[in-house]
Amino acid sequence: MNFKELQTDRLHLRQLLESDVEEIFFLRSDSNQLKYLDRDPAVDKEDALDWIRMINNLQAKNESYTWAICLKSNPKLIGTFCFWNIQKQHYRAEIGYNLHPDYQGKGLMVECLQSALSFGFEELKFHSVEANVNPANEKSIKLLLRLKFVKEAHFKENYFYDGKFIDSAIYCLRCTEHLKS
Repeated sequence: MNFKELQTDRLHLRQLLESDVEEIFFLRSDSNQLKYLDRDPAVDKEDALDWIRMINNLQAKNESYTWAICLKSNPKLIGTFCFWNIQKQHYRAEIGYNLHPDYQGKGLMVECLQSALSFGFEELKFHSVEANVNPANEKSIKLLLRLKFVKEAHFKENYFYDGKFIDSAIYCLRCTEHLKS
């Protein structure tokens, strides 16, 4: 499937570009942005550029779909949204999202997710999408609940990172529930 840009009232969701490297480096290296993501930070801009290239390569093979989140009034990337860990045989995918702190708390991620989820259910024909969330990430959980995601599981100490075991919470939204909202 060719990449499809999405529009909301305030947002333009477009393909990642190598020119987004500064913003991606920030999102992938800032300790506050990584607080609940449990992954190693990007070391330098080359790491960020490699990530952009990897994402675009996966997208070219229809193995993931990632959008740069931009305000309609400015093409500068302020965040990302993706469908990944796609299980085509089960019509299911995992979502991931990240938004620059200057733009949080303004309802932008709700707009982004509503548009992207509609695309996922209508165009990609997903039956369900899931979010794997650190249970301490209250803002992300609040966002998911607002969008009618349902908690399906809580795994105790199922993930080992940075010398400690971490819990995971799985939230899910099915196509039928999305269509009701």
